[in-house]
Amino acid sequence: MSNYWLVLGLAVFTEIVWALSLKYVQSHPSPWVIAGSVLLSFINMALLSFAMRGIPAGTAYAIWTGLGAVGVTIGGIIWFGDPLGMARVAFLSLIVVGVVGLKAVS
Repeated sequence: MSNYWLVLGLAVFTEIVWALSLKYVQSHPSPWVIAGSVLLSFINMALLSFAMRGIPAGTAYAIWTGLGAVGVTIGGIIWFGDPLGMARVAFLSLIVVGVVGLKAVS
């Protein structure tokens, strides 16, 4: 597996943590929490940018946003009590199928 794919995986993880940190900022606003969220944003963009050196931009971006959306949804369910229904599971599954398809043809 290429290092670019590993970096993209780190970018996805950072994207999930960053997006969940935005929700956390709403309930715990402090300079340190806000600074952490801003720092995660910069790290996130740097990792995605680096991954795009070796992965087509459209593929990298689609995987980053797709898996990020799935991860944030799951994180929201676990940590913030967001609702979970069969329709959400079905549509999240479609996103995962799309991401796997993009990886398979890249």
